[in-house]
Amino acid sequence: QVQLVESGGGLVQAGGSLRLSCAASRNILGFKAMSWYRQAPGNERELIAIINSGGTNYANSVKGRFTISTDTAKNTFDLQMNSLKPEDTAVYYCNGDDSRNRHYWGQGAQVTVSS
Repeated sequence: QVQLVESGGGLVQAGGSLRLSCAASRNILGFKAMSWYRQAPGNERELIAIINSGGTNYANSVKGRFTISTDTAKNTFDLQMNSLKPEDTAVYYCNGDDSRNRHYWGQGAQVTVSS
């Protein structure tokens, strides 16, 4: 069973930065896609960043501020979040999809942006 463990959430003031990291218990090269989602209270979980063989893609709400990246040596994939806004407050989840379309989720990390 593949496990994804997130780290790096917390409280930050508007305009600040945070970096989330997702550590996989397997070689991340085995994922066909890695992504980050977030879910704010009362909202559905939304896809905000994805990386696969075709490159990267971002939701319009985070484009230009967030960056998804991978580190194959560490088997991690990260989400660098800059210019944070109060509306970015949510629980953030990492996700890995393998070649058999199995989905693996991290435990979630709270990000709170104060105004």
